Amino acid sequence: MNKKILNVPFFFWFLFIVASLIFVFFPQIDLYISGLFYDGKGFPLNGSPLEELFYYSVKPLIIGFALGSLLIFLYNFFGKKNLLDINAKVILYLILVLGLAPGLIVDSVLKENWERARPSQVAEFGGDKKFTPAFIISDQGGYSFISGHAAGAFSLLGFALLVKRRRAFWITLALTYGVFVSIARVSAGGHFLSDVVTSFFVVTLFTYIFYSWLMKEKNTHV
Repeated sequence: MNKKILNVPFFFWFLFIVASLIFVFFPQIDLYISGLFYDGKGFPLNGSPLEELFYYSVKPLIIGFALGSLLIFLYNFFGKKNLLDINAKVILYLILVLGLAPGLIVDSVLKENWERARPSQVAEFGGDKKFTPAFIISDQGGYSFISGHAAGAFSLLGFALLVKRRRAFWITLALTYGVFVSIARVSAGGHFLSDVVTSFFVVTLFTYIFYSWLMKEKNTHV
Protein backbone atom coordinates (compact mmCIF):
# COMPACT_ATOMS: atom_id res chain seq x y z
CA MET A 1 0.00 0.00 0.00
CA ASN A 2 2.99 2.31 0.54
CA LYS A 3 4.55 1.56 -2.84
CA LYS A 4 5.52 4.66 -4.80
CA ILE A 5 6.27 5.39 -8.43
CA LEU A 6 8.55 8.41 -8.94
CA ASN A 7 7.97 9.21 -5.26
CA VAL A 8 4.20 9.47 -5.75
CA PRO A 9 1.95 6.92 -4.01
CA PHE A 10 0.81 4.13 -6.31
CA PHE A 11 -2.86 4.72 -5.51
CA PHE A 12 -2.70 8.21 -7.01
CA TRP A 13 -1.36 6.83 -10.31
CA PHE A 14 -4.07 4.19 -10.12
CA LEU A 15 -6.78 6.84 -9.69
CA PHE A 16 -5.43 8.72 -12.70
CA ILE A 17 -5.53 5.62 -14.88
CA VAL A 18 -9.02 4.66 -13.73
CA ALA A 19 -10.37 8.17 -14.27
CA SER A 20 -8.79 8.30 -17.72
CA LEU A 21 -10.30 4.96 -18.74
CA ILE A 22 -13.72 6.01 -17.50
CA PHE A 23 -13.67 9.15 -19.64
CA VAL A 24 -12.46 7.22 -22.69
CA PHE A 25 -14.99 4.38 -22.49
CA PHE A 26 -17.88 6.43 -21.12
CA PRO A 27 -17.57 9.76 -22.96
CA GLN A 28 -21.25 10.49 -22.39
CA ILE A 29 -20.24 11.58 -18.89
CA ASP A 30 -18.64 14.67 -20.41
CA LEU A 31 -21.73 15.44 -22.44
CA TYR A 32 -24.01 14.92 -19.46
CA ILE A 33 -22.06 17.21 -17.12
CA SER A 34 -21.71 19.97 -19.72
CA GLY A 35 -25.39 19.56 -20.53
CA LEU A 36 -26.27 20.57 -16.98
CA PHE A 37 -25.02 24.08 -17.77
CA TYR A 38 -26.55 24.32 -21.27
CA ASP A 39 -29.96 25.97 -21.59
CA GLY A 40 -30.70 25.02 -25.18
CA LYS A 41 -29.19 28.20 -26.60
CA GLY A 42 -25.83 28.48 -24.90
CA PHE A 43 -24.04 28.44 -21.57
CA PRO A 44 -25.63 31.28 -19.56
CA LEU A 45 -22.93 31.24 -16.90
CA ASN A 46 -20.32 32.16 -19.50
CA GLY A 47 -19.33 35.75 -18.84
CA SER A 48 -21.05 35.91 -15.45
CA PRO A 49 -19.21 37.90 -12.76
CA LEU A 50 -18.25 34.81 -10.74
CA GLU A 51 -17.10 32.88 -13.81
CA GLU A 52 -14.99 35.80 -15.00
CA LEU A 53 -13.54 36.25 -11.51
CA PHE A 54 -12.11 32.75 -11.51
CA TYR A 55 -11.17 32.89 -15.20
CA TYR A 56 -9.16 36.11 -14.95
CA SER A 57 -7.69 35.49 -11.48
CA VAL A 58 -5.43 32.58 -12.44
CA LYS A 59 -2.69 34.41 -14.32
CA PRO A 60 -2.34 37.33 -11.85
CA LEU A 61 -2.11 34.92 -8.92
CA ILE A 62 0.59 32.82 -10.57
CA ILE A 63 2.57 35.88 -11.64
CA GLY A 64 2.17 37.43 -8.21
CA PHE A 65 3.39 34.37 -6.31
CA ALA A 66 6.21 33.74 -8.78
CA LEU A 67 7.40 37.35 -8.79
CA GLY A 68 7.13 37.52 -5.01
CA SER A 69 9.21 34.37 -4.65
CA LEU A 70 11.84 35.74 -7.02
CA LEU A 71 12.07 39.04 -5.17
CA ILE A 72 12.46 37.23 -1.84
CA PHE A 73 15.17 35.05 -3.38
CA LEU A 74 17.06 38.14 -4.59
CA TYR A 75 16.67 39.74 -1.16
CA ASN A 76 18.04 36.61 0.49
CA PHE A 77 20.87 36.24 -2.02
CA PHE A 78 22.18 39.79 -1.91
CA GLY A 79 21.33 40.47 1.72
CA LYS A 80 22.62 37.14 3.00
CA LYS A 81 19.23 36.46 4.53
CA ASN A 82 16.98 33.42 4.73
CA LEU A 83 13.48 34.86 4.53
CA LEU A 84 10.93 32.04 4.12
CA ASP A 85 13.78 29.67 3.19
CA ILE A 86 13.54 30.69 -0.46
CA ASN A 87 16.84 29.81 -2.10
CA ALA A 88 18.08 28.83 -5.58
CA LYS A 89 16.75 25.30 -5.20
CA VAL A 90 13.27 26.60 -4.41
CA ILE A 91 13.35 28.85 -7.47
CA LEU A 92 14.41 25.92 -9.66
CA TYR A 93 11.57 23.86 -8.20
CA LEU A 94 9.05 26.61 -8.95
CA ILE A 95 10.35 27.03 -12.50
CA LEU A 96 9.82 23.32 -13.12
CA VAL A 97 6.40 23.22 -11.45
CA LEU A 98 5.08 26.27 -13.30
CA GLY A 99 6.91 25.78 -16.56
CA LEU A 100 6.82 22.06 -17.28
CA ALA A 101 3.37 20.81 -16.25
CA PRO A 102 0.99 23.72 -16.99
CA GLY A 103 3.31 25.30 -19.53
CA LEU A 104 5.07 22.73 -21.68
CA ILE A 105 2.91 19.62 -21.21
CA VAL A 106 -0.54 21.21 -21.00
CA ASP A 107 -0.30 24.17 -23.35
CA SER A 108 2.43 23.21 -25.81
CA VAL A 109 1.96 19.45 -26.08
CA LEU A 110 -1.65 18.56 -25.30
CA LYS A 111 -3.68 21.66 -26.20
CA GLU A 112 -1.76 22.35 -29.39
CA ASN A 113 -1.92 18.79 -30.72
CA TRP A 114 -5.12 17.13 -29.47
CA GLU A 115 -7.45 19.65 -31.18
CA ARG A 116 -10.46 18.60 -29.14
CA ALA A 117 -13.43 20.92 -29.64
CA ARG A 118 -14.75 22.79 -26.63
CA PRO A 119 -18.29 22.06 -25.35
CA SER A 120 -19.60 25.33 -26.79
CA GLN A 121 -18.24 24.30 -30.20
CA VAL A 122 -19.75 20.82 -30.55
CA ALA A 123 -23.03 20.01 -32.29
CA GLU A 124 -24.63 18.72 -29.08
CA PHE A 125 -24.49 22.25 -27.68
CA GLY A 126 -25.28 24.31 -30.74
CA GLY A 127 -21.87 24.31 -32.40
CA ASP A 128 -20.67 22.90 -35.69
CA LYS A 129 -17.83 20.66 -34.54
CA LYS A 130 -17.75 16.97 -33.67
CA PHE A 131 -17.50 15.78 -30.09
CA THR A 132 -14.56 13.47 -29.39
CA PRO A 133 -13.75 11.62 -26.15
CA ALA A 134 -10.87 12.64 -23.92
CA PHE A 135 -7.40 11.31 -24.82
CA ILE A 136 -8.50 10.72 -28.42
CA ILE A 137 -6.60 12.94 -30.86
CA SER A 138 -9.07 14.96 -32.89
CA ASP A 139 -9.10 16.95 -36.12
CA GLN A 140 -11.59 19.57 -34.92
CA GLY A 141 -9.08 22.36 -34.40
CA GLY A 142 -10.13 23.02 -30.80
CA TYR A 143 -8.19 23.65 -27.61
CA SER A 144 -10.34 21.89 -25.06
CA PHE A 145 -8.01 19.06 -23.98
CA ILE A 146 -6.71 19.81 -21.47
CA SER A 147 -7.59 22.92 -19.47
CA GLY A 148 -4.82 25.49 -19.20
CA HIS A 149 -6.67 27.57 -16.64
CA ALA A 150 -7.37 24.56 -14.43
CA ALA A 151 -3.73 23.49 -14.74
CA GLY A 152 -2.56 26.96 -13.79
CA ALA A 153 -4.88 27.06 -10.80
CA PHE A 154 -3.79 23.64 -9.56
CA SER A 155 -0.13 24.62 -9.98
CA LEU A 156 -0.53 26.87 -6.94
CA LEU A 157 -0.19 23.60 -5.06
CA GLY A 158 3.53 23.99 -5.71
CA PHE A 159 3.63 27.09 -3.53
CA ALA A 160 1.45 25.50 -0.83
CA LEU A 161 3.90 22.63 -0.43
CA LEU A 162 6.64 25.11 0.50
CA VAL A 163 4.73 26.38 3.53
CA LYS A 164 6.14 25.10 6.81
CA ARG A 165 3.20 25.83 9.08
CA ARG A 166 -0.40 24.72 8.52
CA ARG A 167 0.67 23.09 5.27
CA ALA A 168 -2.48 20.96 5.08
CA PHE A 169 -4.61 24.11 5.19
CA TRP A 170 -2.72 25.79 2.33
CA ILE A 171 -2.72 22.63 0.25
CA THR A 172 -6.48 22.34 0.73
CA LEU A 173 -6.91 26.01 -0.16
CA ALA A 174 -4.85 25.66 -3.36
CA LEU A 175 -6.74 22.55 -4.47
CA THR A 176 -10.09 24.14 -3.61
CA TYR A 177 -9.22 27.13 -5.75
CA GLY A 178 -8.33 24.76 -8.58
CA VAL A 179 -11.69 23.05 -8.23
CA PHE A 180 -13.59 26.35 -8.40
CA VAL A 181 -11.65 27.44 -11.48
CA SER A 182 -12.43 24.06 -13.03
CA ILE A 183 -16.13 24.41 -12.28
CA ALA A 184 -16.08 27.89 -13.80
CA ARG A 185 -14.53 26.61 -17.03
CA VAL A 186 -16.97 23.71 -17.33
CA SER A 187 -20.00 25.87 -16.54
CA ALA A 188 -18.96 28.38 -19.20
CA GLY A 189 -18.74 25.72 -21.89
CA GLY A 190 -15.01 26.18 -22.17
CA HIS A 191 -14.00 22.69 -21.11
CA PHE A 192 -15.39 19.25 -20.46
CA LEU A 193 -15.16 17.58 -17.06
CA SER A 194 -12.42 15.27 -18.35
CA ASP A 195 -10.33 18.27 -19.41
CA VAL A 196 -10.15 19.75 -15.92
CA VAL A 197 -9.83 16.40 -14.14
CA THR A 198 -6.87 15.48 -16.33
CA SER A 199 -5.31 18.89 -15.62
CA PHE A 200 -5.59 18.17 -11.92
CA PHE A 201 -3.84 14.82 -12.18
CA VAL A 202 -1.09 15.97 -14.54
CA VAL A 203 -0.17 19.05 -12.51
CA THR A 204 -0.46 17.36 -9.13
CA LEU A 205 1.66 14.40 -10.19
CA PHE A 206 4.46 16.54 -11.57
CA THR A 207 4.32 18.93 -8.62
CA TYR A 208 4.81 16.14 -6.10
CA ILE A 209 7.52 14.51 -8.22
CA PHE A 210 9.53 17.74 -8.39
CA TYR A 211 8.94 18.48 -4.72
CA SER A 212 10.15 15.08 -3.58
CA TRP A 213 13.20 15.22 -5.86
CA LEU A 214 14.33 18.79 -5.27
CA MET A 215 13.09 19.55 -1.78
CA LYS A 216 14.14 16.15 -0.41
CA GLU A 217 10.75 15.35 1.05
CA LYS A 218 10.74 11.65 1.70
CA ASN A 219 7.26 11.24 3.15
CA THR A 220 5.12 13.38 0.87
CA HIS A 221 1.47 12.38 0.75
CA VAL A 222 -0.85 13.30 -2.12
